[in-house]
Amino acid sequence: MTDIRHYDVIVSPVITEKSTLVSEHNQVVFNVARDASKPEIKAAVEALFGVKVKSVNTLLRKGKVKRFRGITGKQSDVKKAVVTLVDGQSIDVATGL
Repeated sequence: MTDIRHYDVIVSPVITEKSTLVSEHNQVVFNVARDASKPEIKAAVEALFGVKVKSVNTLLRKGKVKRFRGITGKQSDVKKAVVTLVDGQSIDVATGL
């Protein structure tokens, strides 16, 4: 059952070199809401993509201070979730929701 809150938990997929390398090990990387817990992330991925999740690891990347034309700004903090899927399951993040 798809709950509307699941769309608030998962913000976007992360498509980088490192995330495509871990996809070979049955893992997918998502940007998630800052207040999302591991059980909420697991429930959201299972409901939205119809897959079984083995484990969820989270990390909080602190925002960097960047300069643009002499003006300093701060990138916002980002919480990421590395979701490990059960063997045989896969998510194609290129298609989107």
